[in-house]
Amino acid sequence: MKQSSKQNRKTTFRIGKVRGDLRGKIWYLTYHENGKRLRPKLGPDKEQARQMAARINSQLESHTHSVFNFEPVSIDDLQQRWLNHHEQVLRSSLQTIRRYRAATTHLINFIAQKGVASKTSLFQVGHAEEFVHYLRTIKVAPNGHANSQKRHLLDKGIKYILQCCRSMFGYAIKRRHLSPYAENPFSSLDLDRIPIENAKVISIFSPDQEKEFLEACDDWQFPIFLTLILTGLRPGELTHLLLPDDLDLKSGMLYIRNKPHLGWQVKTRNERDIPIIDELRDVLKITIGDRLTGPVFLQRRYTSTSVRPELTGHTDKQLEDLLKKRVVNTEKSSGKTLDRVQLMKLARKIWRDCGSLKTDRIRTEFIRLSKEIDLPQFTAPKSLRHLFATSLQDGNVDPLIRSELMGHSTSATNGASHGLGMTAAYTHSRPETKRNQLKDALMNRPGRKIARGWINNQFRERVLYDP
Repeated sequence: MKQSSKQNRKTTFRIGKVRGDLRGKIWYLTYHENGKRLRPKLGPDKEQARQMAARINSQLESHTHSVFNFEPVSIDDLQQRWLNHHEQVLRSSLQTIRRYRAATTHLINFIAQKGVASKTSLFQVGHAEEFVHYLRTIKVAPNGHANSQKRHLLDKGIKYILQCCRSMFGYAIKRRHLSPYAENPFSSLDLDRIPIENAKVISIFSPDQEKEFLEACDDWQFPIFLTLILTGLRPGELTHLLLPDDLDLKSGMLYIRNKPHLGWQVKTRNERDIPIIDELRDVLKITIGDRLTGPVFLQRRYTSTSVRPELTGHTDKQLEDLLKKRVVNTEKSSGKTLDRVQLMKLARKIWRDCGSLKTDRIRTEFIRLSKEIDLPQFTAPKSLRHLFATSLQDGNVDPLIRSELMGHSTSATNGASHGLGMTAAYTHSRPETKRNQLKDALMNRPGRKIARGWINNQFRERVLYDP
């Protein structure tokens, strides 16, 4: 018994490459890793210190990182590593990476201006709170346009920036750029409880406003905006519809497909098919005419004159081969492998030479029309997607079908966030079910009546002018 008591009073012990030392009432461990001397502080319990020493010694013997080893990096370096992870590993979309870069650059600017902790190991919860105060004082140009009048960040924008910073520091924890004892400084802010008090109001057309908007469209604008209203497509999806694979007028279906071989993918990567009602099918039939290939919707200049796009008649496969050829020629002339940004630039030229619309053109046309009918508060064609979702809600469309039509995730892993849960894993929607529910939901939309009048006018004009 005396020997045991004497043993407990010892102020040092060794387990392999790790030595334990008692200083006052606290045990410290000392060991070397990667040429660095590490001396973590543990606590007053000797048995816990011995267990940790055994664990660290095992990690050192197996040449893995010890539990207390970490590599602090600068916040600038952390941002670049995090974005590279999204680029090279996760293959996030270029637009998503641009948004992440813009959001986290606010943190870089804050650190530079305030002269606070520039290393991951020095950035604390207090700095994160100070960063929130900083965000509420700065002014930015909406959508990044240099000539726009600057304004304060809205609550939703501030929350998004903080969420991006939280994700970036979460990456730092996984890559051992923070101390093992450190918590994510942005997790302590409890971001989910931040209220959204001054968010931009989303305006949705009333039935009378929808009618007035469509009646104000010219013959080129009408098929574009009617399609957005009656299908809920994102503008980028509409501009990347190709004949004949993405539109089947015989069966009345639109197919939203990823086209990585042509440098374009759906925002969420979720492909889907959308039934089209009879009126929209007839409008699209008139819009396409006798064309068999190319974009469904052409630039205005190619519909009002005899001029045709440079790549008229090219099939999807021919466009893919042409893009590959341009990539090879560009790499040969530059002597460098193209990155994703450069590949996207070449792909956009292919789409342009096909006659495809730019999404920015849809936005400018939408704003112009809204101003003409004295509705200047409508500035985003995305509101037409909100209108479509609202129509599905009003028509009591099944939640699963609603998610599929909108292109939202219906997987078992993500279904909970959409209120579907495991239902998605066991439920399969038949095309006829989608068609009937969508038809019922859009039965009383003003667009249907306006479309029938537009179709009749087009046929009358063709009869009058057909030689």
